[in-house]
Amino acid sequence: MEKSKNKKIADFLINNGVIIVMFILVIYTGLTSNNFLTPNNLLNILTNMSYRLVIALGIAGCVITAGCDLSAGRMIGFGACIAGTLLQKIDYSNKFYPGMEPLNPFLVLIIVMLITACFGSVTGFFIAYLSVPPFIATLAMMEIVYGLALIYTGATPLGGYITSYTNISTGKFLGLSWLIWIALLVAAITWFIFNMTRHGKYMYAIGGNPQAAEVAGVPVKPTMVMIYAKAAAMYGLAGYMLGAKAGGASVNTGLSYEMEAIAACTIGGVSVTGGRGKVSSAIIGVAVFELLKAALQYLGVDANAQYIAIGIVIFIAISLDIRKYVAKK
Repeated sequence: MEKSKNKKIADFLINNGVIIVMFILVIYTGLTSNNFLTPNNLLNILTNMSYRLVIALGIAGCVITAGCDLSAGRMIGFGACIAGTLLQKIDYSNKFYPGMEPLNPFLVLIIVMLITACFGSVTGFFIAYLSVPPFIATLAMMEIVYGLALIYTGATPLGGYITSYTNISTGKFLGLSWLIWIALLVAAITWFIFNMTRHGKYMYAIGGNPQAAEVAGVPVKPTMVMIYAKAAAMYGLAGYMLGAKAGGASVNTGLSYEMEAIAACTIGGVSVTGGRGKVSSAIIGVAVFELLKAALQYLGVDANAQYIAIGIVIFIAISLDIRKYVAKK
């Protein structure tokens, strides 16, 4: 009995080691840095979490089906560029479409999400109907989207946005940025889809065993297309949010965000082996990453060295997830 209890404690500490270490680091930083745990800094961290959470929630669906999406970062950049070209002030000197009135920001959001969803559905089609591995299909789409973004913008940085667009970042409701409210809304909708719809049940069944799911009557192929289309629409939303926050965009906006999103999902409990994961998993993982980056900044760690720390966390997170899978087998 004692041995079994000790083993459970050891497994818990190992499997949640990254989260525990991050928690200790946050406490240490809070005790040694005066401004780290202030309301303003915590709100800044939440704001930075907002668009990254939207990305992670999109990618979580792909990971639950034992897939991945390497095109997310480029989709974010393309979405940010599309929004930027349609929401510049009419008198801006470097206006992308000279003389064109800026469109309604909500209409532009719909346009961006529809365009990125179309690309996601193409990726899903190749994965589901032509049996192309998700790694290869999304890698190909990453290059295609990047090329289209370069052609569309001419690799020109964008700026000069209308205030009704940038207010999404600067405006507040009940003391919280609109970006945070958007992320909370997306999290609530995603939770509903994952837990209360047939699509969510199908998604988990496919992640657990796609062959068994198909035999049980799950429409595996259409569901896979929907998962990747839905994820891509969320990348478009994240690009739109990021553009509003930065007040500008380029084809490199969102570069490599997909890797951090996959790692964040894994840290929180979404398994890369498929079939397991919750909305709360993505929230926990994103929070760990943003707190890690903020803590390292306050501790004066070199900005370039922070990439090494993030890489180590990703390495450990994926290794621990594989360990849990092997232990179950």
